Amino acid sequence: MAHDYVGAALTVGHRDPELNERLSKGLDEVNFPATGTTAADEGTLSVKVVDDTGELIGGLSAWTWGGLLGIEMLWVREESRREGWGSRLLLAAEDEARRRGCDRACVSSFTFQAPEFYQRHGYIETGRTPGIPGGAEDVHMYKELA
Repeated sequence: MAHDYVGAALTVGHRDPELNERLSKGLDEVNFPATGTTAADEGTLSVKVVDDTGELIGGLSAWTWGGLLGIEMLWVREESRREGWGSRLLLAAEDEARRRGCDRACVSSFTFQAPEFYQRHGYIETGRTPGIPGGAEDVHMYKELA
């Protein structure tokens, strides 16, 4: 059933930080009761490594929530790849997540990125999303941290 709201205005635009904050608050009102968690169960996490000149070698950003580590991004600069930095960043994030009480982790990686890297570190594929530009897929993975 369609609703016609007098005076309502629908707009489309670029990222809106104020809107994101309000959406997050609205979802928290549903998610916390449904999962038995609270805002105190949420956190952000970052790991980075810099060279002796202060330039970024690589980093990882993630979140923690109710015992789950969610890895958002992991990147190592081109000239420093194959030196083990990705593994060190990932292991440091997992160690910190365990310290925070997390016993599991999730991540997704496009097929042209590094799903094999995560699988070498014990992550198992739980599903794929097709339709990524260039004919790629988004590989969803999970790992028990205990």
